[in-house]
Amino acid sequence: MEHVLERATLFRDQVFPSQSALYKRLASDGQNPRALMISCADSRVVPEQITQAAPGDLFVCRNAGNIVPPFSQANGGVSSAVEYAVVALGVRDIVVCGHSDCGAMKAFSNPAALEKMPNVAAWLRHAHAAHSVVCSAYHGLDEKAAARATALENVVVQIQHLRTHPSVASAMARGELTLHGWFFEIETGNILALDGETGRFVQVTEGASLPVAVPAAPRLAAADQFRIAAE
Repeated sequence: MEHVLERATLFRDQVFPSQSALYKRLASDGQNPRALMISCADSRVVPEQITQAAPGDLFVCRNAGNIVPPFSQANGGVSSAVEYAVVALGVRDIVVCGHSDCGAMKAFSNPAALEKMPNVAAWLRHAHAAHSVVCSAYHGLDEKAAARATALENVVVQIQHLRTHPSVASAMARGELTLHGWFFEIETGNILALDGETGRFVQVTEGASLPVAVPAAPRLAAADQFRIAAE
C-alpha cells in the first residue's frame, strides 16, 4: 500500500492545488454528472481515464463483470446506483462497459476456478445468458475468442437487464435517457460501441458519430390506443 499512499500524497500536494477551485465548487454545489458508467472492477479498466473525465463528470459503478442484475432479482449496490443516478442526479446517459481479457467472462470456460468463490459464481449467473448465446450461436471459437465473444454479448445482456429497472424504463419512456454499450480493448485502447440499429459493435473513431445502443426517444406503446379512446 505504500506506493498508493505516496500517490495520494502527491495528489494532495501537486495535483489538487491546480484543481482546488473545481473541488471547492463540487463541494459547495454538489455533483451533476453527465452520465452513469457501469464498468468492471478490473484494475486495468479505469472509466475516468478511458473517457478523460474530470471530477464530477461521471457517476461510476464498478463490479465484477460489469453486471446489472434484473430489477426483480437483486436489491443491491448496482440497483441502488442506477436508481440514484437516474432519479436523484438526472443523468441522461448510461454506459455499460465491458472489456477484453475479462476474468469474469473467462470463468465460464473454467467453472472449477469458481469452486472456492461461491459468491462470485452466484453473481455471474446474471451473465449466464451471454455464455449461453456464445455456446449455441458461435461455432469454432478457441477459448480466448469465446471469452471475448462472451464479454461482448454480456454487454448486450446487461443493457437488457438495465431496461427492467423502473427508473430506467420511466426515463426512457419520457425520451430522457440514452443507453450505451461499450467494449474497451485493454491491449489497444480502442473502444467499440454497440450500434442498436445493426446489433453490432463498431470501433469508435474521432470525428465519427457515436453509435448508441438505445437512443433517447419518447416511447409510449399505448399512446395511440388512448388517443383513439379520447377521440
